[in-house]
Amino acid sequence: MSAEQPEGWVRIVGLGPGSESLITPEASRVLEQATDVVGYVPYVERVAPRLGLTRHGSDNREEIRRAEQALEMAAAGRRVAVVSSGDPGVFAMGAALFEALEAGMPAWRALDIQVLPGVSAMLAASARLGAPLGHDFCCINLSDNLKPWALIEKRLRLAAEADFAMAFYNPRSRARPAGFARALAVLREACGEARPIMFARAVSTPEERLSVTTLGEATPEMADMRTLVMVGSSLTRRMPGARSEGEWVYTPRSTPSWGAVS
Repeated sequence: MSAEQPEGWVRIVGLGPGSESLITPEASRVLEQATDVVGYVPYVERVAPRLGLTRHGSDNREEIRRAEQALEMAAAGRRVAVVSSGDPGVFAMGAALFEALEAGMPAWRALDIQVLPGVSAMLAASARLGAPLGHDFCCINLSDNLKPWALIEKRLRLAAEADFAMAFYNPRSRARPAGFARALAVLREACGEARPIMFARAVSTPEERLSVTTLGEATPEMADMRTLVMVGSSLTRRMPGARSEGEWVYTPRSTPSWGAVS
């Protein structure tokens, strides 16, 4: 990089689940300093336009290309914020940028790159419902766009066998409406129909909708791509609470001996 060229950087920024109040101060400072914002169109539009900022929105399945674009602009001296909803390291642009970095120009590895954490959808949803992820849990992306369904089903069964509470991203889309129905069938078989399941749609936005039911009562239509789904462990509890949804859900911090866990 020449002495005349400004030093560029890349910041991979988590915008939180939806509400501006859940964007971290660190992320807000970076967005104020950036010359360019790169990301999926709905996320880029969450960043207010201002003088000196160029917003680069792209399609949902162009993660690697947008990561390359960010690295190219940073190498040219631009200050680039790559934005994701939630946390950028959870099924988002964090991994995509490092994939592009590893496969790309060797000079890109000298760039100033930082990942800024955000409030993930699963943690925001868990907080709204109580503490369903209060003990050991796992997080699974139910989309089979980048991995085979057989692997998803294997992970569902093993997570149930280990008695994890579970959080699921991307449960159901118009392009793959049958996948979540299959996931529910696997979970009913592995966990039983009485296990609590929680649906948290558009958490922290005006469209927020929360519901708690059982695997036996759950239907595929209760979820879409804006819904974070959680399934409790065998120890997860529901109890009445003074809140609009009428109950709290939590998983105790301690467990009985392994043999006592169903």
